[in-house]
Amino acid sequence: MARISYTTVSPLTHSLNVTKRWTTSLGIWGVGAGAAALLFLSVTPLVRREVLVKVPVLKLYYEDTTPASDKPF
Repeated sequence: MARISYTTVSPLTHSLNVTKRWTTSLGIWGVGAGAAALLFLSVTPLVRREVLVKVPVLKLYYEDTTPASDKPF
């Protein structure tokens, strides 16, 4: 017959276990939400100029090379 052994778990250990379980999931959802926000806001001139142009890999794609004489405003 199996014996059941109950041990006490300190509150600190319990909170660390819960934190470890949720950190990965919340991190993945946070990265996904941030990427979606940048995707939807990439057409906004402020986001394009202040955020996306300053990322080294994305700079060439989002940089505006249109001469000033060809812009309507």
